[in-house]
Amino acid sequence: MPETMQLATAFGRITDEALAELRGTIGRAVRRGQPYIEELNADAIRHFAYGIGDRNPLWTDRDYAESSVHGGLLAPPTILYATDRILSGYVGGLPGVHAMFAGTTFRWHRRLRVGDVLRGTARLKDLIERPSRFAGRSVQQIYEVVFTDQHGEEVAVTESYCFRTERDAAREKGKYPASDTPHWTADQLAEIGAAYRRQEEVRRGGKPRYVDEVAVGDELPPVLKGPYTATTAVSYLLGWGGLYVRGHGHAFQLYEEHPALAIPNEWGVPEPPERVHWDPDLAKRVGVPGAYDYGPERVSWMGHLVSDWMGDDGFLAELDVQVRRHNLIGDLVTFGGSVSETDTESGRVSLTLHATDQRGEESARGTAVVVLPTRS
Repeated sequence: MPETMQLATAFGRITDEALAELRGTIGRAVRRGQPYIEELNADAIRHFAYGIGDRNPLWTDRDYAESSVHGGLLAPPTILYATDRILSGYVGGLPGVHAMFAGTTFRWHRRLRVGDVLRGTARLKDLIERPSRFAGRSVQQIYEVVFTDQHGEEVAVTESYCFRTERDAAREKGKYPASDTPHWTADQLAEIGAAYRRQEEVRRGGKPRYVDEVAVGDELPPVLKGPYTATTAVSYLLGWGGLYVRGHGHAFQLYEEHPALAIPNEWGVPEPPERVHWDPDLAKRVGVPGAYDYGPERVSWMGHLVSDWMGDDGFLAELDVQVRRHNLIGDLVTFGGSVSETDTESGRVSLTLHATDQRGEESARGTAVVVLPTRS
């Protein structure tokens, strides 16, 4: 180990040279690294489900799952985030340039079951320059990750993308819309608790939702998430694993191999850029009003909304979610949606999804396709 460690004293910039170098890797396989989860055992499934606040017994209760139509535990479809870091927002190139996770498209071929061993194969798909009032020069970095199981069979194809922004430019421009910091009263918290209880009561569960029961315009029962706290972020990390969360010698090795990740804290100790999710000071240094949630976390919340609505017999075939603005510590987000199209012959139902915070501002938007059972 070297006697001195090179810490990130200045944030990187997006240069034509760095972009050209990164663009030269488009289409190539990306080094996978060690995933947080490889086998979907009962513990891994339960930890991820609780990390996103999804208490569906199909994921968490072995007895319930074994008595279901599936005969055993299933996993929340978005648990794929825990099995591949590229899908979760681990980006290459442009050292010292901030990566803000912005969305994912999932296409599943089958349900994910306990015992599955999953492997992702990732490649950089595209780099697209996007104008940004918030951060000056901005690049959308898109990856494709194909997942196979222990039999070598393809189980899902995904695309995930981040926006790369210059931290100094974002802070200096100060274009991010200011938001009030909420303070929740005891009465408001009691109302939120009651809403969470109602949410559990209306989960479809083992009662099949048949496609002929569904009509265009039908609303999905809302799903609440929050108010967000640093503890919420830690809860998600326990199930998902994070990107750069390391300790002790493991952390020092990471910073030696990737110096741009080593951002000193107030004690001069290096920490990763990931701490914007619990450190308000670093979040402000990258141009955001305060610490905020994880992008994959919010996409997973949208998956929770859909799986609660479709019930045990439904199959989530496609999910596409865009993260629209930061969900800051203290924020409460309500997820909802409606049926936009049905096909009674195939059982396919298309959904339009949305999420808003307590201010009425858009937090996320998306679409989904589910396959529901037919009475025949």
